[in-house]
Amino acid sequence: MHTLVILQQMAVIAILVLIGFYLQKKEILEEQTEKKLSAIVMDIVNPALIMSCVLTGDLTATHQDLIHAIGIGVLLYAVFCLLGILIPKILPIKKEDRKFYHLMTVYTNVGFIGIPVAKAVLPENAMLCVIVCNVLYCLLFYTHGIMVLAEGREKIRLKKILSPGTVMAILTLLLFWFDISLPEIVANSVIYIGNATVFLSMSLLGASIAKTSIREGIKDKSIWLYLLIRMVAVPVVLVLILRTLNVASEMVQAFFLMAAMPVGNLPLIQAEKIGEKTEILSRGIVVTTVLCFFTITGLMAVLKL
Repeated sequence: MHTLVILQQMAVIAILVLIGFYLQKKEILEEQTEKKLSAIVMDIVNPALIMSCVLTGDLTATHQDLIHAIGIGVLLYAVFCLLGILIPKILPIKKEDRKFYHLMTVYTNVGFIGIPVAKAVLPENAMLCVIVCNVLYCLLFYTHGIMVLAEGREKIRLKKILSPGTVMAILTLLLFWFDISLPEIVANSVIYIGNATVFLSMSLLGASIAKTSIREGIKDKSIWLYLLIRMVAVPVVLVLILRTLNVASEMVQAFFLMAAMPVGNLPLIQAEKIGEKTEILSRGIVVTTVLCFFTITGLMAVLKL
């Protein structure tokens, strides 16, 4: 992708984030409003955006492409789980805090931020890989993620695994695989609902940043070391490996973007639920979210994605 196009698209995303920042500072986006809008984004518009990827008719990927995407995605998350064990041991982190860095390494924000950003900067066929990553993310977090965080103190629940986003992503893959066409009224409704995702999710992201102290996160040296390894070195190595294997450029772009995403919110939400401390996760989310606009834009330009 041309560097100027990347800058333009990421600039648009940044403007939407700034709008959310402004709305929160002006107390237009209050806490209760944010919670309700977050539920709408997670359970309605984001899942609709996932399905709209195959309803627009612009997706020309094949069954073989989907199989390749699933294979690469499974291997990628297996590597992330391994890095989740290794990176906290490499960094100067207390033993009791390693599980938080483990979770931050594996569970980046491939949904709430990843889907709308991917929709804005990637070609249509690349969205197939984004959908695959979201399915794997949900299946893995509500099994592996919960076990890592709770250390066996929290039960795995099927209801959590089968969230609206996961169900819609699986249905989307089935629609694609069997080439099923929905009635035009249904398809158009899903597309229109999905179109609301980018503005709502980015505005909520801006509001979240406005409420958090970025200064405290910046002071944490471990976060910066983590940032260099997980959000710079890992995506670069991934791109080099995929290119060596002659993987299609759209898949390289998609998996790079998913690997370069900031820390996700689910580990923080789960930590709060079971009474774990959340300072490390909060700092990780804020710092990586703010800096991801620079790291993603810069790496995509340097790597000529």
